[in-house]
Formats: sequence, C-alpha cells, structure tokens
Amino acid sequence: MQAAFILIGFSATIAQIILLRELMVVFYGNEISIGLMLASWLFWTALGSSLVGRLIRHPGKMYRTMAKIQAALALVLPATILTVRESKALLQTVTGEILGPGVMLLASLAMLGVFCMLSGALFTVGSALYAVESSTSAARATGSVYLWEAVGSSLGGLMAGLMLIRHLGSIEIALVVSLLNLLIAANLMGPAADWGGHPTTRHALIGSLLGASILVVIGGGPAVLERISQVGSWRGMHLLATRNSAYGNLAVVGTEGSRSLYENGIVLFTAPDPAAAEEAVEYALLEHPAPRSLLLIGGGINGSLSLALAHPGIERVDYVELDPAILALARDYFPQEWQPIASDPRVRVHVTDGRLFLKTTDSHFDVIVVNLPDPQTAQLNRFYTVEFFAEAERRLTPTGLLSFRLTGSEDYISPALAEFLRSIEKSLRAVFPEVKLLPGAPVHFFAARSAGVLASGRDEIVARLRRRNLHTKYVREYYIPFRMMPDRMRDLEAQIEPVPTTPINRDFAPIAYYFGAALWSSQFHQGYRRFLGTLARIDFAYVTTATAVFLLVVCLKRKSRPKIAGGCAAAMGFSMIGLEILLLLGFQAIYGYVYYQLAVVIAAFMAGMALGTWMALRSAVQRALRALVALQAAAALAPLVLYGLFQALPRGPLMFPLLAVGCGMLGGYEFPITSGVFFSSQKERGRGALYALDLAGSSAGAILFSVYFIPVFGFFRTAVLSAMVSLAPAALALRAAPTSSALRPAHDVRTPAL
Repeated sequence: MQAAFILIGFSATIAQIILLRELMVVFYGNEISIGLMLASWLFWTALGSSLVGRLIRHPGKMYRTMAKIQAALALVLPATILTVRESKALLQTVTGEILGPGVMLLASLAMLGVFCMLSGALFTVGSALYAVESSTSAARATGSVYLWEAVGSSLGGLMAGLMLIRHLGSIEIALVVSLLNLLIAANLMGPAADWGGHPTTRHALIGSLLGASILVVIGGGPAVLERISQVGSWRGMHLLATRNSAYGNLAVVGTEGSRSLYENGIVLFTAPDPAAAEEAVEYALLEHPAPRSLLLIGGGINGSLSLALAHPGIERVDYVELDPAILALARDYFPQEWQPIASDPRVRVHVTDGRLFLKTTDSHFDVIVVNLPDPQTAQLNRFYTVEFFAEAERRLTPTGLLSFRLTGSEDYISPALAEFLRSIEKSLRAVFPEVKLLPGAPVHFFAARSAGVLASGRDEIVARLRRRNLHTKYVREYYIPFRMMPDRMRDLEAQIEPVPTTPINRDFAPIAYYFGAALWSSQFHQGYRRFLGTLARIDFAYVTTATAVFLLVVCLKRKSRPKIAGGCAAAMGFSMIGLEILLLLGFQAIYGYVYYQLAVVIAAFMAGMALGTWMALRSAVQRALRALVALQAAAALAPLVLYGLFQALPRGPLMFPLLAVGCGMLGGYEFPITSGVFFSSQKERGRGALYALDLAGSSAGAILFSVYFIPVFGFFRTAVLSAMVSLAPAALALRAAPTSSALRPAHDVRTPAL
C-alpha cells in the first residue's frame, strides 16, 4: 500500500517536469509562462482533491477506486503529451510565434486539467484507503499519505533531473511512469474483499502487463511514437533532429539554404547568418585597440566564433556553452560552423555556466562578449546584474572591455524599453569608469575597465577594420559611420539617461528581469504592459500597508478551528513555494545555473518535507493550535533568516541542500498538525479540502513570488511580505489556542515506518 502512496508523488513530479517542458516548446519559457503553467497545475490538482473528497461519504472498496484512478492516470499522461505537441500547430499560426499570457493560461488549463485532477483525486482516495485499512483517524491518514507522497516527489525529482531526461524522450518517460501505475493498479485489485478477484488472476494481469511492455520496447514502439509526435509538432517544416537535453527541448529544423536550432520552441540561431554573426563579435573586438584574448559566453555556433578568430592578434578564445547537447548537435548538423571550433588550437571550449566559469577561472581577457538573449527570465538576468559586471571586471586585463547587446530601436525608444535600458546602463556605470552605447535595433553596450580604452569614434573603428584586413559583409565602412553618427548616439543617450529613481539591477533585486518581462508582454497587447508597469510603480510601503490592513480585517473575526487550520495550510503552501523559489534563485545567483545540483536542491526540499511530516506523526503534540502558532511564526521568520544566511554563511557545496532540507521540514511538520485541528470537528467531512487549500496557497505563491514580488521588490522585501502572510493565521490560532485539544487520541500511536 505504501508503494502506491509513494507513486502518487513520484508520478506527479515526473509528469510535472516533462509536461511543463513540453508546454515551454509551445509557449515562451520565461517566469510568467512558467508561473501560469504551474498555477494551472496546482489549481486543477487542488480541485481534483477537493471534489473527490466531497464525494467520499462511506469509504468502501477503496482499493478498487484507487486502482481505477491510477489506471486512468496511466492512460492520460502519454495522451496529454501528444495533445500538447499537436496543439503547437493549432496555437502557433507561424512557427516560432510567441503566444500571449491569456492564450497560455487558457491552453494550460485546458491541457493539464484531466491529469492534474486525477493526481489530486489519488491523494484523497489514498487518504481514505489508509484510514480504512489502518483503522486510524482522517487526520492521521491524511498526514501519513502526505509523508509518502513527499518521499515519492523527492525520488521522482532526483530520477527525472539526474537520469530520465538525459536518456529518454518525454513519451518514453511517460510510458515508464504509466507502466508503474498500471502495475500498482493491478496489484491493488488483488484483495478479494474489495474486488472479488483471485490472487492468481492478479499475478496473471501483472505478468501480462510486463510481457506486453517488453514486447513494445523490443519492437521500438516508444521511440517510433516519440519520433512521429515530434515530427507532427513541427508540421510544415523539415525536422532533422531532436534532443531532450537536461536544459530544454532542442530541435534542428532545415529550411531552404539554412538550418536553425530551436530551444523550447524559440530559435537560438540560424546558420548561415553572417549579419547576426558579425553583430555579435565584430564591434566588440574593434572597440579594443589590440585584442589578444576573448571570452565568448554563448552563441558561438552561428559563425561568430569563426569571425573572431579572423582578427590577426587573437591568441586565445574561451568559448562557454551551458548545454553539451548544443555542441553535439553542432558537430552533426552545423559542420561548417563547428569545424573552426574543433580544429583551431586557439579555441578552448568549456561546457559550464558562463557566470560560474568567470568565478572559477584564473584567466584574464582583453574582451568579454556576453552573447545571450535579453534578461526576460531570472536565469538570464544573472548576466546583467551589478554583481556579474563586477565579476567580469575582475577578469578583464587593465585595458579590457565587456560587451553585450540588448533589444533596441533604430529611432524611437518606448517608455518601457527606456526603463529597461536605463536600469542596465546605471548598473554598468556602477562598476565601470567608461561606458559607451551603440544605437541600433540591437543596442550595443561597451564598458572598459580603464578610461580611454574604447575607440574615440567611427573613424577609429573604420581604421581598425582596414588595418586588420577583415573581410566582413555587414560591419563595413559604409555602415559603421551610419551606426555611429554623433546625433544618433547623443539621441540614444538622452532617451535612456538614468534618473535618480532608476533602480540598479542586482542578483537579489532583479528589476531588469521585470522590465524585460514587461517588454515581452507588450508584444501581445498594450494592456499587459500597462498592467505590469502599474504594478512596478506601486511603492513597497503601499503594498505592505494594504497587506497589513487586509490581514488585520481577516484576523478581527474569530474563526472556527477548521477555518483556522485551512488558513494555516494555505499560508504554509504560500510560504513553502516562496522559500523554494528563493532557494533556487539564490542558488543561481551565488553558484550559477548548475542544473543537476538544482535537481538535488529540489529533491532535498521534498525530502525535508517528508522528514518533517514523519517527525510530526511521531510527536505527541497536546496543544495543536499553540503548535500552529509556533510553526506559523517560524514560517514568518524563515525567509528573513534565509536571506541573512545567503549573505553570511560560507558557501560550500552542502549549504543549499541543507537549507532546502530545513525549509522543507517546516512545511512537512505543520501539515499533520493542521490535519489534526482540521479534522477534530470535521471528522470525515471535507476529506481532501485541506490538501486542496495547501495547493491553492502554493498556486497563488507561484505567480506572485516569481512574477511580481521578487523582480519588483527583491529578496529582502519579498521575505517581509511572506512573513506578513504567515503571521495572520498565527494570530488567529493564538486567539483560539486556549480552547485547543489534542492533536489525536492518546491511544493512536501508529507511525508509518521509513
């Protein structure tokens, strides 16, 4: 029976990972789209848990009911993946089209509904089954299943992050999960009192499932289905190859005379594309009087690295690429662009995070080029913060310079774009003594470690181009003077001149990522941009005052014990998702984006939840409401303590997994206690409602923390807001605490064994 409960969390976590990855191919993978998808996931799971809980009145034949739901889930998971892939042709009228937030939300709700409701129903039915079979209370059963589900989630996160997505496609992973659910379903149908079947029949059913699965695998069925569905999702284009890498879904698509590499549905580069390749590196190298060493972070496969090697003084190029699968695809499908990288002894390829490389290398460079997209995600924003600029400055030679490109305009700079560019320029000037901008559709930023290094003007750039005998097609004598016209450069500087209120973009206050998201949203409807812009302009004092007033009103009216417990569950779900996001973004900011270690951090968080639940089930808490007061107070302090630890603790390899375990334990410890309070007067009614409230709080937190709180207010102020939300149910529990009763009857001492 415990295996079935573990499988609930195991299946849900793996399915969430692969389905969100598939949806990111259809959508654009920034925090807004991820937040909308995750909110849809949690909403449907909460609804499924709540609805099934209302239907259970006399828990009988629970084995049979749970087996049916698991069998249905096994069929729905691969069908959902196929539906998501087919939806790409329906939703994207043009390949690579970016969909708006409204379409994203509706599509996510439509495609995730069935699977998530079944997953939520499994938790509720599992709790009822545990209560019947163990002859225990609804409170203890709910807490016990919560424990096993957390164990399964931890295992699923580890297996998906470290093993499955590295070697299998999404359909293949889904079929593995489906087979496990079918086997457990067949096993649950065994007890004669429930099903009326015979053990021999059960064994025959399990054997048949295993035999059929072996035949399908030997026949190559999963791989064939994976290939057919991938081709269907790229209908109208010539799909050459796909690769399900640890960092995203990669696809090589051929068009007439060129090939493009897509990641999560967005084109990374097209080759040959000499204009983009020249823009990436030529201006940066021409700004330096005599570059000998170059660090190129990202984007070297489109031909830009080959152009850099053509500069006569270049002695060494360090090329950093995060995803090894991109390099593998380059070898096979972009041989002309890959050959100079592979054969030139001056090139050193590093498969790692660019920022982590800067922190760990001992080398110094004349030119550092960040060839990455705009900071429209928190992960990309790390390359445009004042902390990153300081790291880059330390790795430059005395005459070295840093260069990158951002979205711009040939003439008019909109207010949203101006805010975005101002923030980056002010952050850059906080580190470098000399900063210059080159106007154009992409705005080039150049920052020198010493004043007087950058070229004095267009004449000097043209002279260096001729002196180095560079055979460029687009960065030429006839175009450089136009790009560097004094009037154009002065006009750009005037439009984006920082003002006193312009915020600096920091690791723990990533405001540029918010401005980038606002620019992204303006592609669809100006209403999105105005809404996000209004949110960004609301002063933190107003937000805290409004939050405090709302929470005070909530606390003035005395609540019943189930409502207090429900409020604590929702608030803890809100706090837990916030702590997890803070941990992940903090890890990225400090260590760089190391995907496999992030998988360990997430698994450690879920393991902490399992450990906390186990400890609560073993404890004998006699005044449950007072315990909730203490736990909610701890949840209020947790984000503030976490922020302080980010600043103070020695940054060893075990720091973040240990912090993740500690944060997870807090949420895990509270859930059984909340269940005891909730069911003390509810008895069997409302089964599944508490779990649904926990997920509802997480759903709200997923959007608010990732899309609004952290980008606009930064880590510390976000921690303050999270603390306020946790303190409100603590105040309610404190008022009702004198009438509290035991968490569970004294004779109920059964504890699930780990």
